[in-house]
Amino acid sequence: MPALLTPDLITGIVSFLLTLMILSYLVGDNPAFRVAIYIFVGVSAGYAAAVTWWQWLYPRLMLPLLNGNLTGRLFSMIAIVLGIFLLMKISTRTSALGDPAIAFLVGVSAAVAVGGALMGTIIPQTQAAIHLFDLSGAGANWLTRLFFGTIMLIGTITTLVYFHFGTKSTSHGPQRNKLVIILGRVGQIFIAITLGALFAGVFSAALMALIERINFIWAFFAKLL
Repeated sequence: MPALLTPDLITGIVSFLLTLMILSYLVGDNPAFRVAIYIFVGVSAGYAAAVTWWQWLYPRLMLPLLNGNLTGRLFSMIAIVLGIFLLMKISTRTSALGDPAIAFLVGVSAAVAVGGALMGTIIPQTQAAIHLFDLSGAGANWLTRLFFGTIMLIGTITTLVYFHFGTKSTSHGPQRNKLVIILGRVGQIFIAITLGALFAGVFSAALMALIERINFIWAFFAKLL
C-alpha cells in the first residue's frame, strides 16, 4: 500500500463518497442513493444482529443453558422452545404452533407498554403538575410559578378533553357537549404548539446533521490539499 493511502485517508474517501451518494437524492431518486441506502441497511442489520447475539442471546440464553443452574436452564429451554414455535409462523401449515409464542410476546409487550406509560409518563406528569402549585419554596417568584402551573394544568386538561369523543342523543342526532367542544378547541391549540415544537426540533437536528456533513467535506478537502 502506498504511503499516502493511510487508513484515515481511506476512511475519509469512503465517507466522502457515501455522503455524496446520500446528497444525490436532492436531484431525485437514483442508483447511487439506492446503493448507499442498501449499504446503510445492511450495516445496520449486521450491527443489530451482533448486538443481539453478544448482549442478549449469548449471555442470557446460551450461558445459562450451558453453565447455569437448574432454574436458569429451565427458563432457557422455555425461551428456545418459544423461539422454535415462533419460526413455525413461516409456513401456513405450521402457523398455529406459533400462536402461543405470539400471544406471549403480545402480552409481555402490552404489559411493558402500559407499565412504561404509567410509570414513565402519566405519574411523572401528574407529579410535575402538582409540584408547580407547591408555593412553599417559591419565594418572590410564586406568581410566576403559579402562572406557569396554571398554563400547564389547562393544557393537560384541554388536551385530554380533545380526545373525548363521547356524544349524547338529541332530537338533532348525536351531539357533543358545548363545553367539551370549547375545551377541545383549546386543547387543539396546545397540540398544535406541541407538534410545531417537535417539528422544529426534528428540523434543527436534520439541519445540524447537514451542516456537520458539509463541514466534513470541507475539512476533508482542506486536509487533502
